[in-house]
Amino acid sequence: MILLTGATGTAGSFIANEFVRHRVPVRILVRDRAKAAALEKVPTVELVEGDMSKRGSLGPALEGVDRLLMISGPRMDMVETQRTFIDAAKAAGVRHVIKFSGLDARPETTFAFGLMHKEIEEYLESSGLAWTHLRPTGFMQEYLREAPSIIHEGALYFALGDVKLNPVDLVDVAKVGFLLLRDGGHEGARLPMTGPEALTMTEVADRIARANGSTVRYVAVPPIARRQALIAHGIPPEFADALDRQVEERLKGGLESQVDLSTHRLFNIRPTTFLEFAQRNAEAFGGTAAAA
Repeated sequence: MILLTGATGTAGSFIANEFVRHRVPVRILVRDRAKAAALEKVPTVELVEGDMSKRGSLGPALEGVDRLLMISGPRMDMVETQRTFIDAAKAAGVRHVIKFSGLDARPETTFAFGLMHKEIEEYLESSGLAWTHLRPTGFMQEYLREAPSIIHEGALYFALGDVKLNPVDLVDVAKVGFLLLRDGGHEGARLPMTGPEALTMTEVADRIARANGSTVRYVAVPPIARRQALIAHGIPPEFADALDRQVEERLKGGLESQVDLSTHRLFNIRPTTFLEFAQRNAEAFGGTAAAA
């Protein structure tokens, strides 16, 4: 039996869709069955309710599971949640845990979630379970959050200067996650995933404009202005603090400014360009199907 977690979240939903598309049986752990109502109708999906942070709720989900893919939301209690889940998986006899991690899971980072991913990776490695770390960079889908300013102002606001970033399409990441979970193997591997290009925000804006048939300009803003905008939109201050550190690191270049397609090649997956992503989502960015 194979188990997928996080299927109602951003990344996990893409992986769940791969299982549905390929009609491969999978058990999916959800905290709220109502949020996964669409999956209830899929004959190859078994939904089981439980909470990754509550070990006592996980028995039915983990029963008979040999391999699982572990994803939980970007919350400040992520380390505690995933460590609890790893302990429960080991006690239930799970053999192989695939951790959905991040490209910045490294000890020298100051980005809070990168440090959390690294701590969880180390805990998993010391658990005695077989492990694989899937480490994607930032997602192209994150730019969809900027659609309101793109549509209403023709502008993309970021505090990123002229740094280049390497966003990856979650469609590509989901294909790898699906294959890892379905087929296993790659135990003890750390699998980085980036997009095929490192782009400045000016180049990102240009590709969105080409996709939706309008003018989109990049407006570089001070980090404090970006922080204030995030908090004004309901982002908790501690989360905004973490994103501030991420911006500081991105402005220095590093892993998120480099292209690494080794995992795409390993799984024979053609990498999606940002223009292709923008064309696929042209309507969300304010364009029309005809423009795309």
